[in-house]
Amino acid sequence: MTLRKSIRIAVADDHAILRDGLCQILTANPGFEVVAQVETGAQAIKLAEDPTLDCLLLDISLPDRNGIDVIKAIRRNNKKLPILMLSMHPEDQYAIRALKAGASGYISKAASTKELFGAIRQVSSNIKFISPVVAELLANRIGEVDHEEPHTILSDREYQFLVKVASGYTVTEIADQMALSVKTVSMYRTRALKKMNMKTNAELTHYAIKNNLVG
Repeated sequence: MTLRKSIRIAVADDHAILRDGLCQILTANPGFEVVAQVETGAQAIKLAEDPTLDCLLLDISLPDRNGIDVIKAIRRNNKKLPILMLSMHPEDQYAIRALKAGASGYISKAASTKELFGAIRQVSSNIKFISPVVAELLANRIGEVDHEEPHTILSDREYQFLVKVASGYTVTEIADQMALSVKTVSMYRTRALKKMNMKTNAELTHYAIKNNLVG
């Protein structure tokens, strides 16, 4: 009888306490093996080069770059690595964007341990993990191409700006968080306003709150 191979997992999350707790939960399960844990997007991209890795658990908010950008960077050279995005943000904020970028699944940090384990096993078997909430979001978007909500036409960077400015951050603070120049963030602001036919940050904030885009 051959022993079942443990799923080799890497964890990328910049919150040390949460990361350590997650790793303890995973290693307590004999079917999982945490082989690495990192705290930046650059480190996660480097980790993805390991051919023995079975799953990358990736937080969406990292200090040097957004998790969606990390997925895109990984997918340029590695199309097969299962990437499960683990986020504090509700599914309706980032799930579909993460899946479009190449994530194998998206799960909220509010999910149960049982659901997390199931998601890891599923993506490690090269099967997309779609939670009931995400499935409903996808179903609701079918046939809505001609009637898309304004924020759905924003690029990922523009959408990130929208969510952050609606959360009360200034352009300078957003630039620091996104590791971009103020000039570049201002460009995303201009584009977001134009696409959404708005003129001020206050209008963007009102829209984001009205449409539940911020927690």
